[in-house]
Amino acid sequence: MKALVLDFDGVIAQSAPEALWVALQSYRQLVPESPLVQREPRELYPAFVELMPLGNRAEDFGVALRALDRGVKIADQASYDAFYNTLDPAWRREFHQRFYAVREAFAAADPAGWRALMPPYGAFVELLRRRAGDLRLAIASAKDRTSVRALLESYGVAALFAPELILDKEEGVHKTSHLEHLHRVLGLPYAELTFVDDKVNHLDAVSRLGVRCALAAWGYNGPREQALARAHGHLVCRLDEAETVLFPSPRNSPGRV
Repeated sequence: MKALVLDFDGVIAQSAPEALWVALQSYRQLVPESPLVQREPRELYPAFVELMPLGNRAEDFGVALRALDRGVKIADQASYDAFYNTLDPAWRREFHQRFYAVREAFAAADPAGWRALMPPYGAFVELLRRRAGDLRLAIASAKDRTSVRALLESYGVAALFAPELILDKEEGVHKTSHLEHLHRVLGLPYAELTFVDDKVNHLDAVSRLGVRCALAAWGYNGPREQALARAHGHLVCRLDEAETVLFPSPRNSPGRV
């Protein structure tokens, strides 16, 4: 492994509380009559987090809230995709745009409060500090670059990531676009890249390039996603074994956990 490529939300940042807070404000603007918007975020958090791994973009937070609002039971990716396709694409686009507008306004008005909703996974950040000299570190995220850099600064690890290796939603909708870009920029074979994400469908797509893929099991993934990742041939990486799995050595062979 010559480069470690990381998703940001759910891998470096514990961002689900912020995603739910911003999503609820956005949903309130679009569906003010919904009883859902009167509920406290902590009441919705478990069900919201269970749906998070099934989506890809900010619009999917709106899809998740719509499903909860309507009492739709979603058990797997297929049922999520089916429900997603029942929603008006114009509504999804509007939610997506409002989500980023609400987030930007929140971050500008209350930077400390915004950052407080996205603490880092401290043990993983420490691992990156220890290993930063061994390889190149990159980020492939759907989050905007400005937010990513601000949070990396607050975590004290911005210096570990070269600016040109922080790729955000502008690079493309799919993570394959991010990995293809890094393959060209770094001049490395795909087999020398390891990609860590919290969504199995992202790993599925990127693995077709020949990239070594691992599911971050310390984020929002439960048994459903972990079993699916194993079935698809990806590493499943717990936080307490991340160093062993991601940085194998002759004395410390990799394995699925």
